[in-house]
Amino acid sequence: AGDATAEERSVLLANRAACHLKDGACSLCVADCTSALELVPFGIKPLLRRAAAYEALERYSLAYVDYKTALQVDCSVQAAHDGVNRMTKALLEKDGVNWRQKLPPIPTVPVSAQTRWSIPSAQAPGANTPPATAPQGEQEETAASMERAKMLKEEGNEFVKKGNHKKAVEKYSESLKLNKECATYTNRALCYLALKQYKEAAQDCTEALKLDPKNVKALYRRAQALKELKDYKSSIADIKSLLKTEPKNTAALRLLQELNRA
Repeated sequence: AGDATAEERSVLLANRAACHLKDGACSLCVADCTSALELVPFGIKPLLRRAAAYEALERYSLAYVDYKTALQVDCSVQAAHDGVNRMTKALLEKDGVNWRQKLPPIPTVPVSAQTRWSIPSAQAPGANTPPATAPQGEQEETAASMERAKMLKEEGNEFVKKGNHKKAVEKYSESLKLNKECATYTNRALCYLALKQYKEAAQDCTEALKLDPKNVKALYRRAQALKELKDYKSSIADIKSLLKTEPKNTAALRLLQELNRA
């Protein structure tokens, strides 16, 4: 690390920050992003990752500043636009109509930083065709959305552990808006079962099975929901499909016995 250039160290810190963010270690993510930005000011990735960490820590004004700064660097990053909108709403609720007066100063991004993504780097061999601004923005948008979706899913998991299924549903729903993931659908289905919202549970499992047709959790939970909805034929069909993948699944075998008696 001592021999690495500032830019290389900045990239390493930003990458480690992404890992911290996915692990929910938001304070460590903030620290690494701040160090990365000290080495290479106005980097898109550390700005977006630090903003997401601040948002998770409910430090909305700092998140707002980072999202706004990212937009100065590249105005095509949709994740930053979405972040600004979320923070504006959160700050309005928190501080009222005068929320802008309480914001920290937003740094002015120099033109050199705004256009660097479209200028070939003289220092990097073979870098005559750097990524254009729009693809860079799309990549950052996708990365930030995936990271945010993962964080929201983890928050939902924590609420499930606490037995707060209603709040977990809210978190999973927010996550699914950003990333349609099989596990998030089956997790939300579990919550709907606990809340006795059986139609919603069955629908979530159907969506999960579109992504992974042999998903055991989706088949089992849809079978549970269909049993409660008294659609025994469909419920048995799901259990039989599950048992083709896991013939010795005790929970499924037990549910099949109950269905055969129904």
